[in-house]
Amino acid sequence: MQVAVYPGSFDPVTYGHIDVIRRANTLIGTLLVAVVEQPPKETMFSAEERISMVRKATAGLKGVKIDVFQGLLVEYVLKVGAQAIIRGLRALTDFEYEFQMALTNRKLCDRIETIFLMPSETCSYFSSSMIKEIARLGGDISAFVPPSVCEKMKKKFGK
Repeated sequence: MQVAVYPGSFDPVTYGHIDVIRRANTLIGTLLVAVVEQPPKETMFSAEERISMVRKATAGLKGVKIDVFQGLLVEYVLKVGAQAIIRGLRALTDFEYEFQMALTNRKLCDRIETIFLMPSETCSYFSSSMIKEIARLGGDISAFVPPSVCEKMKKKFGK
């Protein structure tokens, strides 16, 4: 496989995301980490801030490129000439949603495959939402996100 897309809001990028990026990077020639410009839910960080955080977190990974997109994921995947969508699965609760999305994307374009990757067990229990809540309440998030992200979140919450 030559090109795959790993889409997400990355609000913020976590060690779980980075783990999936590294795993996918070993399987694929070019991995496009595609930051959703306008996700369905409100984000803490702007698209530019999220792109910057992902770029910093993946610096040095050959074959990984960062991009931004809006609209239908399938249309973006076709536009960039990718053959697959990478999705991370943390728990059974993720599977149901991701399964529906994969089948819907297949219905929209049956040439695009969805590949599910599990993060390592050290990253499988937390989400960006949980990390934002911990940070909002003044907790230490350094075990969940890179130092540069930790600093950005402290600034956002005035800590």
